[in-house]
Amino acid sequence: MKTLFERSVSGRHCTILPACDVPEVTPAEQREEALHLPELSETDISRHYTELAKQTFGVNDGFYPLGSCTMKYNPKINEETASLPGFAQIHPLQDHADSCLEVLHLAETYLCEITGMDAMTFQPAAGAHGEMTGLMLIKRYHELNGHPERNKIIVPDSAHGTNPASSAMCGFTVINIPSAEDGCVDLEKLREAVGEDTAGLMLTNPNTLGIFDKNIKEITKIVHEAGGLCYYDGANLNAVMGVVRPGDTGFDCIHLNLHKSFSAPHGGGGPGSGPVGCKSFLEPYLPGERVIEKDGAYAFEERDERSIGSIRSFHGNFLVVVKALTYLIMLGKEGVPEVAHNAVLNANYLKHKLEGVYDTVNKGVCMHEFVLTLEELKKENGVSAMDIAKALQDEGIHPPTMYFPLNVHEALMVEPTETESKETLDQAAEAFLKVMREAKENPEQMHDTPHHSPISRPDEVTAARHPVLRHHFDDQAS
Repeated sequence: MKTLFERSVSGRHCTILPACDVPEVTPAEQREEALHLPELSETDISRHYTELAKQTFGVNDGFYPLGSCTMKYNPKINEETASLPGFAQIHPLQDHADSCLEVLHLAETYLCEITGMDAMTFQPAAGAHGEMTGLMLIKRYHELNGHPERNKIIVPDSAHGTNPASSAMCGFTVINIPSAEDGCVDLEKLREAVGEDTAGLMLTNPNTLGIFDKNIKEITKIVHEAGGLCYYDGANLNAVMGVVRPGDTGFDCIHLNLHKSFSAPHGGGGPGSGPVGCKSFLEPYLPGERVIEKDGAYAFEERDERSIGSIRSFHGNFLVVVKALTYLIMLGKEGVPEVAHNAVLNANYLKHKLEGVYDTVNKGVCMHEFVLTLEELKKENGVSAMDIAKALQDEGIHPPTMYFPLNVHEALMVEPTETESKETLDQAAEAFLKVMREAKENPEQMHDTPHHSPISRPDEVTAARHPVLRHHFDDQAS
């Protein structure tokens, strides 16, 4: 399709922008050349973005089993609540924002109850930002307790990919340990890895194989006995929330993804929020200011001098917290664990439908997601995980996560999410099975899939090596 610049016609304009309501000022220094801006009518603009929308796939279009990302519905009431003037039009420096302070206090209370933590900050703007914040708490704890030599973070190979990156950004050395045959942390390797230089462990649970580590209490015990702290990557919390509290299994801090487990829009749908919770002994190090309640009134508590300082302006992405709190109030005490039960039920139902035709990595019960391996299929007839994923687009399904986790060859990670119906899962299973039949009967045609989607398979190697990132105008040199 054409870009806005290619649609542009000299002299064409529209009147959708309001008249300027402030004095016009001519700057002392002006550009010598006019800006290259597209000249379009309102109809041109509307059709351009409508065409773009038709070429994209989202949760409103169909099944979206993107593993570890919990792409589910975003209740409309969330948007209505976040649009209330008392929330949407407030400024963080404005006085008399009791309702906003109550939101932060109530959200902290609920999320601490769900996670088993004692305090929480909403400053982190996303999951990886939360990881970094949690690691900064661990680092500050060791520094102020006279142990700067504790500079190593242990990260299992089944963790989320951002865990080692966040550790490195905080100045830690990353010690990677392998999984055992059952997909859980290898306890002997963990015992070998810990020592006097251990700062802590980052554990994704359930892990990227969709497995709840059966040795979780032993894992935290090993790290604690070595003098380290335990960090819980809570991006997959929707599989266990209301059922298991990380704080009860020995974890000292955790980050949550409000834009995953708690229904706020994800990715292009809106900003993220990665609040960090911690046990009371880490509370003095939290960033920003926490809200306290006294005699029915709410106020910001003065930050402790031992705090790691602010990691973002003001109090985080506040309206995301409003949406998550709305979701929690809607669910109630009974609804929170029901989400986890449905997430696990849906994943196991779809996994059972595909087993015997697809090779699954975990042969037992999974949690909220499961991993398929196409390694044998590729050896037999050359059809890769990429080919299968692209073919699923022709069936009206967004591809699962490809080639992750890294410790599984030709991996497809599938997460049905808790909000999909049995009918949708049955249709998805039939689509997966149909694609596999085609892969075995006519493997050559799989390399060109998708055949019927708005955009065919791109040349990803050329796109990565020679990206076209700007439009060249006729009056510009190439």
